[in-house]
Order: sequence, then C-alpha cells, then structure tokens
Amino acid sequence: MKRTLRLILGDQLNHQHSWYQQTDAHVFYVMMEMRQETDYVNHHIQKVIAFFTAMRAFAEHLQACGHQVIYLKLDDENNTQSLTENLSKIIQELDIEHFEHQQPDEYRLSEQLSNYSPVEVKTSVYSTEHFMVSPSEFADFFKGKKTFLMENFYRMMRKKYGILMEGSEPLTGQWNYDAENRKKLPNNHRPVEPLIFNRDVTDIYKLVQNQEIKTIGKVNPKAFIWAITREESLQLLDFFVENCLENFGTYEDAMHPSYWSIYHSRLSFSMNVKLLSPLEVIEKAVNFWEANQDKISISQIEGFVRQILGWREYMRGIYWTKMPDYENLNYFNHDRKLPEWFWNGQTKMNCLKHSVGQSLDFAYAHHIQRLMVIGNFTLLSGIHPDEVDNWYLGVYIDAIQWVEITNTRGMSQYADGGIVGSKPYVASANYMDKMSHYCSTCFYDKSKKVGFKACPFNSLYWDFYDRHADKLAKNPRIGMAYVTWNKMNHEQKAEILKQAEIYLNDIENL
Repeated sequence: MKRTLRLILGDQLNHQHSWYQQTDAHVFYVMMEMRQETDYVNHHIQKVIAFFTAMRAFAEHLQACGHQVIYLKLDDENNTQSLTENLSKIIQELDIEHFEHQQPDEYRLSEQLSNYSPVEVKTSVYSTEHFMVSPSEFADFFKGKKTFLMENFYRMMRKKYGILMEGSEPLTGQWNYDAENRKKLPNNHRPVEPLIFNRDVTDIYKLVQNQEIKTIGKVNPKAFIWAITREESLQLLDFFVENCLENFGTYEDAMHPSYWSIYHSRLSFSMNVKLLSPLEVIEKAVNFWEANQDKISISQIEGFVRQILGWREYMRGIYWTKMPDYENLNYFNHDRKLPEWFWNGQTKMNCLKHSVGQSLDFAYAHHIQRLMVIGNFTLLSGIHPDEVDNWYLGVYIDAIQWVEITNTRGMSQYADGGIVGSKPYVASANYMDKMSHYCSTCFYDKSKKVGFKACPFNSLYWDFYDRHADKLAKNPRIGMAYVTWNKMNHEQKAEILKQAEIYLNDIENL
C-alpha cells in the first residue's frame, strides 16, 4: 500500500473534516510548531500559547481516535523550523508516495505549498470544509460590479442558507438592524462576567521563553483563559447564547474601561482555527433565539449573524480576490511609525490607554475598539499601513492574515481606497464619548479642539480631512464634514491645524 502524508496547519483544527472519518494505517498526519510561524511577526504571548496548546490538544484527539500523528514540537531536535524542509525530511524517512494538504487560508502559506514539489511524490489539495462560500463563488458574485458592497453579499448569503428568512424575504421584512445596535452601556449597568478557562500552560510558556521567541503582551501561565479545545469552544458558544445574546446587538459597539468582554462571544479564535464551524455557530444562536423570542429581539440575533455570515465570509472573499497586491496598498501614502506606547499602553488618552492596554493584557479587543479607537487614531495620525498591519496581526489572538489585513488595511485604514469601506472610518472625541465611558476620566478635554488638554482626536480629525481633501472631498458619504470645515474661518482652521501639528510632532508623549 502507498503511504500518504497529510499536513495539518495550526489553523486547520477541524474535528469534523472528512479526512478523519476513518483510520488508515498507511496515512500519517503531521503537525509542526515552527519558528517560521512564530517569527514572521511579533506575536502576543497568549496567541503563541493558544495556537500551540490547541494544536497539541488536536493531535492528542486524533491519536485517541486511532490516527497516526507526527508532531514536531518547537524544540524537537529534528525540527528544521521550516515547513517545506520538515516535510521533505519526513517524506524521505517514511518513503511517502502521496502528499496531501488542505488549502491554506493565508496567501504566504498557499504560495509556499504551491511552490513545493517533492520529487516523485503525488500532491493533492483539499478544502478545509469550513467556510460557507468559496473564493471562486465570491469572485463570481461580484464579477463586473464596480464596488464590493457587503450588504448585497450578506443578503445573498442569507438567501443561500435560508437564515432568518421567510421564503425569499427576510423575517420581519427588514434585512439589517445595525442602526439599533449602537447603544452605550447605561450608567451602573454591569455586563455578565465572561466565561474563562483557567488552564495551566506553564510548559508551553517556558518553551517559548527558552527558545527566545520575541513576543508582546502578558500572560498568566498558571491560568490561561482562552478556549483551546472543541469541547471548551462549545462551552463558550453555549455560554454566549444563554447569557450574552439577549444584549449582544444592543451593546455590540459599546466600550467601557471596566469591562473587556461586555456581551461579545469571543469565539473568533475557536472559529479561525476551525474548532467551530461558522454554520454550527449561526445555527446554535438562531435556534436559541427562535426558542426565546419573548426575551431576545431580532436585532440581537441579526447583528450576530451579520458578523459571521456576512462580514467574516466577505472579508475572506476580498482577501483571496485582491491578494497579493492588497498587502501593499497605501491610498493616502501614510508613512509615520507607530508610537512606542502601542507596546505598553502608556498614553494619557484614556480610550487608547484602555483599548491598547486591554489588547496587551488579553490579546483581545472587540471590533469597535479595534476600528474606532485604535484604528481611528492610526489613520488620523498617518501611520504607515504596514506598521498597523503588523501590530494587529501580532497582538490579537484571532488574527490570521485573511481576516486581519482586510479589516485593518481596508476597513480601518482605508489604505485600499474604498474596496472594503465606502468611506474612511474616522471620528472625533464626540464619538468616543457617545459610545464609551472613557472620556469622563481622561486627562484630555473632549470638548476642546485647541489649547492645553484639548483632545487630540478633535484636531487630528480635521487635519486628516484637510490634508486629504483632494481624495475625499467629493465622497458623498463625508460631504458634510467638508461643509462644516469650509464654514470655519481661516484663523480657526489655522489654529486647529497647528494644534494637530503639535500633537503629531509629539506623538510619543500623547
């Protein structure tokens, strides 16, 4: 019998994949912890630990099911730290005749494996059997269209899968409840305490330290909080629908310095490494909502479904349609470096101190903290998209390039010139105060545009629009901003721009 080697990447931990439906003594599975993957960007220590712990647990699961697994730990003396070099060694040692792998979700790994041709070995590529639309289907849907409008894609997906539908029409006759999902947490409102998993990961923590892997952020190795097995991920899903879904949509954009999780599911890591499938997550939430419509409004479930069925699948489609050119786009030609306080959270701006600090503490921030606080600041400040990409890709536990770069370089930084977003998502202190509890205890004054303690967001907001008027003034979605700016007298404009210049020149001390 011919021997087959099957590669499993660190984000391909799909228990339900057809590969594993039966055992075969002539099939070997290989998984690897590699410097190739730890070192291409500085990752959060919790992210490295999460991947390695999840991979090891998955390998143990396969072995318990009777599969043959070759697992190369980071410090294995036979580990070359290169994916293709490791594969070549194993193929030769085991006299492999057939090499199989699942299609990688990252372009760099796809290219690496596409260019890998072991001598006299047949190679086959399989689907990960995870996503709800293929890249080719996505490209066909938008073929000939000038814009990649997410709402159109989302509606198509709702129809395709019959989710929250009544025939060909949406339940209640309304597709989208986004306008109802923008409320601030009321004063004295205490969100549910998040479900966490206190796992001892000291062995992997010491491995990372001993191998001198450069990481960012912090971790308590005696009490690792993230779900890293399918069983834990299912527990987290159950916890979300039973305890958080009721308030998810209403407060999904809310931010608070005392609560890092609020009503968010925190399922993104489990989904992105494929411990959970998007369809099972959606079906679980929809089924729970259907059984509890007396206490859970449709705006809560629709907002959750839109994030997964719409946004997540849409971002992956954009990625595979536009790569590799996408990772070099810089529409505004921004070139500033990230300030050093992005690595320690030590800034006087309360919204950024908490959002960056939370990211460093938990390897997590929810979408509005990422977009409208951190991303907003980096865009207004003219930070180079490469700097922003690398920080986001490294700091967040759920960040894999296919989902990170389209959200960061596209939605957040508008570096793609409008492929993902129809306008730059920028805001002044007014938005921060409307959606958060950050401003009331901040060093800076949210009401001031200029002068001592004036909130930096206020002058940077107008400075951004002024310096990019040639590219943005005719955008119909932001026309009112230029109407307001043009109504200001010359002296007022000059004062605001001078204030922005002072802050940008002293960005390390904001």
